[in-house]
Amino acid sequence: MRNSLCFCAAIFFSCVILARADLTIVQKVEGTGQDGDITVKIKGDKERIDAPSQPTRILDAKAGDMTDLINDRKTFVKITAAQIKAATDKITSDGTNKSPSKLAPTGKKETINGYETEEYVIQGKQFSASFWVAAKYPDAANILKQMEGPMSGAWKPSNMGMPDYSEFKGLPLKTIISVGPNQVVTTIQSIKQDPVSASEFEIPKDFQPLKEPIESASQPEAASSPSPRP
Repeated sequence: MRNSLCFCAAIFFSCVILARADLTIVQKVEGTGQDGDITVKIKGDKERIDAPSQPTRILDAKAGDMTDLINDRKTFVKITAAQIKAATDKITSDGTNKSPSKLAPTGKKETINGYETEEYVIQGKQFSASFWVAAKYPDAANILKQMEGPMSGAWKPSNMGMPDYSEFKGLPLKTIISVGPNQVVTTIQSIKQDPVSASEFEIPKDFQPLKEPIESASQPEAASSPSPRP
């Protein structure tokens, strides 16, 4: 159950338009031992997630795979599209994304990082989620479209019972995902649309394939680095 929660957070949080800028999103994550700042970098259909005490994760929507960089050992694990599909199929077979409700406003409002937000909620079979949406966040529609790029195929939010970015009427600055007693709270701290180097999404030349599997790196369902996926 906890792995499902972490994977849903990773999928959601942690983007296609002309003259699209790159994105760098810094967000604070709290819950299930994931406390700390997460940095997400997006360039086209690729995404890089750097989280404390976790492998750096690189998603490639075009190839359909992801790569975990175990930085302290200078090794990497390639997770294939088939493995990702198997992980998401297992979660969905447990009922995580079956017949989720639509986003519904609660009428509650909260100021987050200087922006007025309104709460929207969604209820799935095995999870609930709350999104605090800033309707007046600068360039929100453009940012949401950029975030859709890496989220396709098995990573598509709706495949996990989560709303697609197109359903939001603003930028979700805070997201709370709950599965049973476990909860992950993700709050966006900053967003920059400066260029991101393509090298950020490549495996460093001095990294070698991992010969001894590490569970957190080799099992997609154990992923714990929320993307922003806000």
